[in-house]
Order: sequence, then C-alpha cells, then structure tokens
Amino acid sequence: MISPALAPSKTRTAAVVFAGFCAFVTLFAPQPLLPLLAREFRVTPGAISLVVTASTLAVALAAPFAGVVADRFGRKRVIVPAAFLLAVPTLMAATAGSYGQLLFWRFLQGIFTPGIFAVVIAYINEEWEAGAGAATAAYVTGTVLGGFSGRALAAMVASHANWRWAFVALGTLNLLGAIAIRAWLPAGHRFKRTRAGGSPRAAMLRHLRNPRLVATYVVGFCVMFSLLGTFTYVNFYLAAPPFNLSTAALGLLFVVYLVGAVVTPVAGRAIDRLGHRFALVVAFTGGATGVCLTLVHSLPVVMVGLTLACTGVFIANSAGSSYVGSAATESRASAVGLYVTFYYVGGSGGSAIPGFFWTHGGWPACVALIVGVQLLTITLALIFWKPLPKSNMLTAAIEEG
Repeated sequence: MISPALAPSKTRTAAVVFAGFCAFVTLFAPQPLLPLLAREFRVTPGAISLVVTASTLAVALAAPFAGVVADRFGRKRVIVPAAFLLAVPTLMAATAGSYGQLLFWRFLQGIFTPGIFAVVIAYINEEWEAGAGAATAAYVTGTVLGGFSGRALAAMVASHANWRWAFVALGTLNLLGAIAIRAWLPAGHRFKRTRAGGSPRAAMLRHLRNPRLVATYVVGFCVMFSLLGTFTYVNFYLAAPPFNLSTAALGLLFVVYLVGAVVTPVAGRAIDRLGHRFALVVAFTGGATGVCLTLVHSLPVVMVGLTLACTGVFIANSAGSSYVGSAATESRASAVGLYVTFYYVGGSGGSAIPGFFWTHGGWPACVALIVGVQLLTITLALIFWKPLPKSNMLTAAIEEG
C-alpha cells in the first residue's frame, strides 16, 4: 500500500472529492421527489417529509460514534466500508413496497453517512503535511457536487422512468464512488490509535457548560433547520399552481447549491476579516430576504430568493462551524462532533416541523417559521458570540450538502 506521503497528490485528492460526493449524493436526493412520493404512497406533505428526516436524524445519532470507531480502528478502515455499506440501503430503497419500508432504508442511509464525511475531515487534518486547506476545498467541492447531482439525477430519472430507478441510479453512483475511494485513498501513516479509558463524555459535558458553545450549537441547529425547511417544502409550493413544475424541473432548482462551491472560500476570507457575528448577521439577513422573495408568484424571482437563501445558509454554517473550532479551548474534535449532531438534529426538525405549518397555512406559514428561526439565530450570535482572534475554517468542512 502506498503511503500518503508517497501517493500521487492528484489521486489522493480525487479520493477525497469522491468521499465528499458519496457522502452527500443520496442524503437529500429525495427532496425533488417528495410531491411524487406523496402521491405514490398517498400520504400528506408533512408525512412524506419524513423520508428526509429519517436520514438526517440517523446522521445526528451516528455522527459521534463514527468518530469514536475511527479513533480506534483507523480512518480508511471506516471510510471505505461506510461507502460500500451506504450503497446497500440506497439500492434497497428501490424495492420499498410501503411508506414504512422506504423510511427504514432511508434511516440506514443516514447511519452509514457519517462514517464517510466526519472521518474524512479527520483524515485530512492528519495526513496532509501541507495544503490541507486545498484538500478541504476539494472535499467541500465534492460535497456540493454530490448534493446537487443527487437531487438533479433523482429528479431526471424519476421523470423519465420512475422513482425506484432513481434510487437504483443513486446506489450505483455510491458503489462506483466507493470503489474509487478504496483504490485511491492511501492508508493513513500518521494515525494514532485512541485506546479505551478516555472520557469523551466528560469533555462533551464541559462543552455543554460553555454558554458560547451551547449558543453555537443552537445556531447550527437553526442553520440546518432553515436549509431543509426551505428546500423541502418549496417543492410542494412549486409543484402546485401557479407554477406547476414537473419533477425534473424541481430537480434543476437545486442548481443554486452550486453557489456553495464559490461562496465557501469567499465566506472564509470574510469571516477572518470581518468576524463571525458580522458574517452570520449579513448571511441570515440576506437569507431571510431570499425566503420572503419566494412568496412572489414569479419563477425568476423565486430562483433569486432561493439563491439568496442557500448562500445565506452556506455562509452562516461556515461562521458557526469555524466559531466552534475557535471557541473550544479543549477537545476540539468532540466540540465539532457535538456541532454536527445539533446541526443534523436541526435538519430533522426542519424537514418535519414545517409540515404542521404547511397543513394549516401553506407556504406562507412555512416562510414565517423559517424567517423566525433565522431571526433567533441572529439574536443568539449577537448576544453570545464574542470576537475571536482567528477563525478555523477547516472545521467549516462540515458541509450542508
């Protein structure tokens, strides 16, 4: 096996890109299919949104354990099996004969996902002697491309065949990506096994007694809540009159996610220069404006609004995740792990709770909820975030996909 120090840099970087791609190509892919799936299984929009919630909740539950396992057995020994295992429930979702079975397979997808994305971040930190920032940027690019490609591919295949073939296509992509990761990702030579006897629970409890970190965890919750609340229920809004968008057209809406490939490095420089609080306030002020613009019955205006909303979330997540890395005075890995957990619990809430608002007030009620959450986020940052000497953008690789 070639050591990371001797491996061709392009090959190793390609493996990191594939890891980011695989981690997020399936996680949110069903979003443009939700109106179609709601008709297929004869359930309400609030109920079918659990197809997204099931995976994000599983990610939140599994993320802390993925790090613990990787600390004991090594990075590649977790990343590669997780990538192959992720393909199994993705393919099996195509066989779901009931709503409950589909939720089960989606939950398993979420269980295996942190074994890729959470561990790759640790791998980059350990194995790159120089150019870790470039490696992280490559990984982030993979997550953005995966998040967009999964949604667009699922919508395209479902519109020309059916939703089952969409999961077959996604599972095949996962499998090919896993093969590439296994072939191109070198085994780590700087990994040091963590032996039993430590007390990660005590470190986490100390983090939860730090008001600045707790506020940041709530910020992470609100950030992902806003993202999934917006991009889950806007599909039902745009599938209905006066827009009447098809499944394929709904998939193409997620082209706004590609903004993340441009925004992430720019946001990092802005955070370093202007500070975390300023960046988050500007991000969610623009994001709230964008969400409100979607109420205008004009598709170009809605697209502008969704672009603002998506950009705001990317910047806010960069500010929140980098603030964790700077504010934690000890056990930074567990501090970031807690942020990941809160982040994806927020995603679970964002894909489920707006369903009640949709039932009683449609898209305008969902917009009111999302804007309220963003205003809460701004308030928390203004009260609890104190200026820090330097941001740590490497932790911002906790991508929203």
